[in-house]
Amino acid sequence: MMLRAGAVLTAFIVAQPVFAQDGESKIDAADTGFMIAATALVLMMTLPGLALFYSGMVRKKNVLATMAQSLIATAVVSLLWIGIGYSLAFSGDGAYIGDASRALLSGIGIDTVSPLAKTIPEILFMIYQMTFAVITCALVGGSVAERMRFSAFMLFCVLWLFIVYAPSAHWVWGGGFLQKMGLLDFAGGTVVHINAGIAGLVCALVLGNRVGFGRENLSPFDVSLAVIGTGLLWVGWFGFNGGSALAANSRAVFAIVATHLAACAGALVWSGLEWLQRGKPSVLGVVSGAVAGLGTITPASGYILPWHGIVIGLIAGGVCYWFCTVVKYRLRYDDTLDVFGVHGVGGIMGTLLAGVFATRAITASGSDPGVAGLLEGDPHQLLVQAIGVGVTLVWCVVGTLAALKIVSLVTTLRVNADDEREGLDIALHGEALHQ
Repeated sequence: MMLRAGAVLTAFIVAQPVFAQDGESKIDAADTGFMIAATALVLMMTLPGLALFYSGMVRKKNVLATMAQSLIATAVVSLLWIGIGYSLAFSGDGAYIGDASRALLSGIGIDTVSPLAKTIPEILFMIYQMTFAVITCALVGGSVAERMRFSAFMLFCVLWLFIVYAPSAHWVWGGGFLQKMGLLDFAGGTVVHINAGIAGLVCALVLGNRVGFGRENLSPFDVSLAVIGTGLLWVGWFGFNGGSALAANSRAVFAIVATHLAACAGALVWSGLEWLQRGKPSVLGVVSGAVAGLGTITPASGYILPWHGIVIGLIAGGVCYWFCTVVKYRLRYDDTLDVFGVHGVGGIMGTLLAGVFATRAITASGSDPGVAGLLEGDPHQLLVQAIGVGVTLVWCVVGTLAALKIVSLVTTLRVNADDEREGLDIALHGEALHQ
């Protein structure tokens, strides 16, 4: 009896596909090390990068509450991603959504690799993609800073992750219909930036403008925090775009170079336009232009030449500046930290420009001849990019409205006017920046 029990237990242990033999491993040490560093850089973009960037642009009474949005988005989304989010986005072969085969990381062993990233451990691919989901949800918070209830934002992150983000990630990167159609989105023009920007705009419109918007002084408390946050975002973006090559290779380096050049060009154009129109270039304008360049280059970064990055950054700096300083005030919508004007508009432009500047010399690999954009004679790719933008935009609007409606049935979306005037640090968290 004991021998039979021992045999059954031995058979069960041997049958588990968790610890493959070293000789069977497909994992590359260099790629793995590079992706561990990239994962850390992207997480740094949210904590502390985005937390500092956003909190430096709100009023003193809302600094802690704004930081809290980035913190809670990280905690909530990380746990949900491991629970089922990763599986829905990156497992299965469905056209519209994944399956539950990787729920709670089921089936992922020490040497398991994903067919989507064949030279790094799947557990590393999972957590790298988790950092993208985290920052996308956190970005949305910038549009409703200074007026959305903390509990409402938490619940919104839960719902929006499953309604909008996970399906979009599957469509574009997880084998879904947009990927099969040939959409080019290297690091998140649709999945991250369009989704965050459009969701932010919808949330801002549903919640309404802040008390005093357009009438009172709503100037930032400490732009120096925003500068520090921008620096962390800028460096972190090397992991965001470079890491999206999923390997330590030349494409990763080309993406990093294009990313840096786009940020530089965006910063110069935005501050230059301010200088011309207002007589002085603001520090906030420099950092806003840099982030506009970074967001706009994201979808194209791994498909283009370095000089293309400069052109895209120049376009981003001008167009995003116009949306944030002219369109926003003409239409009188209160997107607190310009998530739509920078990320939404930048994501749309960048995704379309990927179809213009895509270069075979960069996109080709092995027997794959690569993808050509409009400049290399393929207008069809630009059409595919436009379809991807349209699908993402429509789904994000519908999904965001649905998430907000559900949240409103559970709790109040917005703080009352008295709490808003007092400040969310005290009203929602019982704390003040300086006690």
